[in-house]
Amino acid sequence: MADPRLGVAIGLFNAADWYACHDLLEELWHETAGPMRPVLQGILQIAVAELHRDKENLRGATILMGEGLGRLRSSGSVALGLNLDGLRATALLRLQTLQSGGCLDHVPFPKLIDAQVSSQE
Repeated sequence: MADPRLGVAIGLFNAADWYACHDLLEELWHETAGPMRPVLQGILQIAVAELHRDKENLRGATILMGEGLGRLRSSGSVALGLNLDGLRATALLRLQTLQSGGCLDHVPFPKLIDAQVSSQE
């Protein structure tokens, strides 16, 4: 996907600007068809989960994090040029912490990492 809005959305996601990220990802998701649609929706749902968490709606955060992971389950390791394995691993850790009622203070935020950068590390 060569849409420059995706780069902006990735920057907002990685800056934990969940509300602005949500708006932009939702716009892209509505305009997308095919195999990238569920990838965008999964990322969008993870962002919305974090927005719910910010507002102390832990039930909503738990539900949306699970739904986002579910959407990404059938995607490969890389989509949209992003390392989905890393995103899924962090989101799963956050989901498990939410489900157990644990504190997320020391659990890293999910990040959208360029697949090329992560393969060079």
